[in-house]
Amino acid sequence: METAFKRILDEISPVDRTPEAEGQAHLDNLTKPVGSLGRLEALALQLFLIQGGKPPQADPMRIYTVAGDHGVNAEGVSPYPQEVTRQMVLNFLADGAGINVLAKTVGAELFVVDAGCCGGTFDEHPALIQAKVAPGTANLAEGPAMTREQCLEALMLGVSLADRAHKDGVKVLGTGEMGISNTTPSTALYAAHLGLDPAGLTGPGAGLPEGSLAAKTAVIRRGLEANNQVVESGDPVDILAALGGLEIAALAGLILGGAKNRQLVCVDGFISTAAYLAAWKIHPAVKDYCLLSHASAEPGYSAVVQAMGLTPYLHLGFRLGEGTGAACAMFLVRAAANIYNQMATFASAGVSESR
Repeated sequence: METAFKRILDEISPVDRTPEAEGQAHLDNLTKPVGSLGRLEALALQLFLIQGGKPPQADPMRIYTVAGDHGVNAEGVSPYPQEVTRQMVLNFLADGAGINVLAKTVGAELFVVDAGCCGGTFDEHPALIQAKVAPGTANLAEGPAMTREQCLEALMLGVSLADRAHKDGVKVLGTGEMGISNTTPSTALYAAHLGLDPAGLTGPGAGLPEGSLAAKTAVIRRGLEANNQVVESGDPVDILAALGGLEIAALAGLILGGAKNRQLVCVDGFISTAAYLAAWKIHPAVKDYCLLSHASAEPGYSAVVQAMGLTPYLHLGFRLGEGTGAACAMFLVRAAANIYNQMATFASAGVSESR
């Protein structure tokens, strides 16, 4: 597994910026004041570079909503019982969730992935990928959530999801997740990698009462202390194994696989950004292939993105997860590609340029 994962990393490289001047010149020659479409132009240029200096394509698009359970749920860090993860997987498969509606609205294909739900297999469904690494993680407050081997298996699962999409011609990926208590491992990962105080990062997640936040923060501190030797080692895979989740590791693998395949990855909110952080620590070049879809309403998110030097595209007050923010960002990706490809240039439209 180690050797196979290293081969994946060896295939990832930063985007070739050689065509950048050509792409920027085209955007500047469209019938508008230079730069007047702001970050939409930057997104068009990013897609242009990812796709090798060709007219950018947004479609097909696909979202993977990856599910996993967490042993740290036993610490009372969520108002919901663990079985809700499994129930929500069934809701996704019945087309009943927010991500189902938004994926259909934006025209993105949706797959649900069981990377680590408690319980056995689900009934077969065409939109379900059953790839359970383990039936949930161990309690990170007491020691490592996963073994390194489990973490690598989840990472390779994510790479395989990107590869499956690439084989199907998918140009744009979206990350989504479902896992009761998964804001706790995400917060622990942020604290470990970015040196931020858990007290300033810990939020309500799925609706934890404000009076319970101190106890949740204490659980995260316990987890950091229990896994301190791993955190101090700086090894991003070991840190992900110690503090993360099976769905978080799979999403990190999806991001790495998307970078390998030259696919744009729309990263969803609080949990997906923790997966992005893990992937970025494993291979910094993933930054070229990703966008942060939206600013999560979790209180600590602004400090996280500031520490990473990133700016989310949308500010909608979302805190649902599932990939809902990624789906909304896909509207922008399609708009950016269409601006690049369909707007007239000054010469073709017979419009005078500025003096």
